[in-house]
Amino acid sequence: MYKNLCGGAIGVGGTTAEQAALAREFGFGGMDLNAGEAADLLEKGQLDSLKTLHETLGLKPGGFGLPVEFRRDEETFEKSLAGFPRLVKAAVAMGCRRCPTWILPFTNDLPFAENFEIHRRRLKACAEILKDNGCWLGLEFVGPKTMRVGKKHEFIWNLKGMLELADAIGTGNVGLLLDCWHWYTSHGTVAELLALHAEQIVYVHVNDAPAGTDVDAQVDNVRTLPGETGVIAIKGFLGALDWIGYDGPIAAEPFSQKVRSLPPREAVRVTSESLDTIFARAGVS
Repeated sequence: MYKNLCGGAIGVGGTTAEQAALAREFGFGGMDLNAGEAADLLEKGQLDSLKTLHETLGLKPGGFGLPVEFRRDEETFEKSLAGFPRLVKAAVAMGCRRCPTWILPFTNDLPFAENFEIHRRRLKACAEILKDNGCWLGLEFVGPKTMRVGKKHEFIWNLKGMLELADAIGTGNVGLLLDCWHWYTSHGTVAELLALHAEQIVYVHVNDAPAGTDVDAQVDNVRTLPGETGVIAIKGFLGALDWIGYDGPIAAEPFSQKVRSLPPREAVRVTSESLDTIFARAGVS
């Protein structure tokens, strides 16, 4: 496992070079890829400049978010899918083979079975393109009960359900974007993590939950830095991933306004320190 910088998750923008310099300064082993930027550079014959930047700073590629609009209407989906191979080609040229995305745990339009089939079919189309290029698709379940209350149709919201969708897609290169927040709010257990194989985990998010709030009352975009409150059992979470042999990126996603309000360098610093804290707490590196 390695600390991975996802600037967008902590409100840090700027150029790739600026983010990469901060990642290096504060001991990150990798950072996420802007696949659109990489594709533009590849087409101009200038991708070596981006490769050299990562290599010089010793940064591994983390992941590149799935850009396909699979949550909207069919026409929008097909149009966005058409541009996907261009981005995958550039990501692979950078050595980035992890493509994560998230799945809404409800819909007000479609019953479960119909929604499942649309997701299976559309995500299979994405997964086939990724598979042809030696890449993996990671699917994130969204756990908080507060996201589903009052919605007409519940959808997948836990690890078991997301693995069932991955199996139904059937391409062999679909696993999990595993977030400790969603694991916690879905009442996940260490035992279910220990039952996974390392290749079933494509990407990992870590964070913590506010203290004094019942698990079923937690609100999705109200979180804290990893290890900040100790509400989420991060020692068991990371320890299980280490035990099964996961060796990919670990990125903080705190959704913290306190962090987002900091200057970029300070935001990266405190995020790095929070990751160091939980790695030490779990006895992993």
